[in-house]
Amino acid sequence: MKTVVIVNPVSGRGRARKLIPTIERILHASNLNFDLLLTKRPWHAAELAEVAARQGIDVIVSAGGDGTLNEIINGLMRARQEGYANSALGVLSIGTGNDFAASLGLPVRLKEAAQVIVHNKRRQVDVGILKGCGFPNGRYFGNCVGIGFDAAGGVLAEKITWTRGLLAYLIAALQNIFLYYKAPTLKIQTDTETIHMPSLLVSIMNGKRIGGGFWTAPNASADDGLFDLCIAEEVSRPRMLTLLPHFLKGTQINQPEIQMKQSRTVKITATNGVMPIQADGEILDDACLEVSIKILPKQLEVIGV
Repeated sequence: MKTVVIVNPVSGRGRARKLIPTIERILHASNLNFDLLLTKRPWHAAELAEVAARQGIDVIVSAGGDGTLNEIINGLMRARQEGYANSALGVLSIGTGNDFAASLGLPVRLKEAAQVIVHNKRRQVDVGILKGCGFPNGRYFGNCVGIGFDAAGGVLAEKITWTRGLLAYLIAALQNIFLYYKAPTLKIQTDTETIHMPSLLVSIMNGKRIGGGFWTAPNASADDGLFDLCIAEEVSRPRMLTLLPHFLKGTQINQPEIQMKQSRTVKITATNGVMPIQADGEILDDACLEVSIKILPKQLEVIGV
C-alpha cells in the first residue's frame, strides 16, 4: 500500500512539528510503507495531495488539523475531477480542532490512528462545495461552512496562541459575544423553503462538530447526501451566554431561537450587512455577500473505523 503522509508543521499551534519524530516512529512500527512530506506554505497540502493522487498513491494521510484536511480534500477532489479517483484519505489528528475526524469517529491517539490506516477499512463520505465569496470556481469542504458568529469567532481563536482545542475556541466565543452581536439580515434558500431574517449564525454541516467541541449538528451524517443546517436568529448578549452551553452539549436544537434544517443545496444572500464565512475552520472572507453551497454525495473515500 503506497502511502504519502502530508504533515503541516504549524498545525496545533506548532505542535505538529514536534510530533514528526513520533509520527515516523509509530508508522514505521506499524510496518507502513510511507513517504512523509512537509507543507511549506498555505495551499501546499492541496498541491501535494493532488500530485500524489495523480501518481496513483493508494493512501494520502492528512497529519494536521481541519485546515490541513480541507486542503487535502481539495487536492483529492481536483484530481478526482480529472479522473484520478483511486486515492483514499487517512487522518492523523494533530491540529487544533480535529472536528471532522471526531465527526467520523476517528481516534485522536496517534497509535490508534495509525492502526486504523493499516487496517485500511474504507467508507465513502459526502463532500460539500461552495461557490462565491472569492471562490467562483468552487472550494470543497469536508466538515462545515460557517457564516456569522462562528466564522468571526474563528478569527479570534487564531489569535489565541497559548492554548489550543476547545479551550481556545471557547475563549474566542466568549470574546465574540462582546464583539459580534449585530447579526446581518440573511436570505437563506434551501431545497424547500426560504428564510429571511437577522441571523446570528448559519452552520452548514456535513460533520457533527465545530470549534473542538461545539456539537452544532449532533444528528448529522457524513454519508446521507444531506447537509444539516443550524440557524440561529439574532439574540441578546445575555441570551448568547445561555445558549453557549447548549452548543457544547448539542441540545440547542430544542431552543426556540434555533432552527435545524436538512438540504442538498443552500444559497445565502446578505440583504443587510455582510457575512464572515469559514470552511472547515479556514476563514474565506470577512465580508461575503452571497454564497451557493451544494453537497456531492459519497465523493470521498476515507479510511475509517
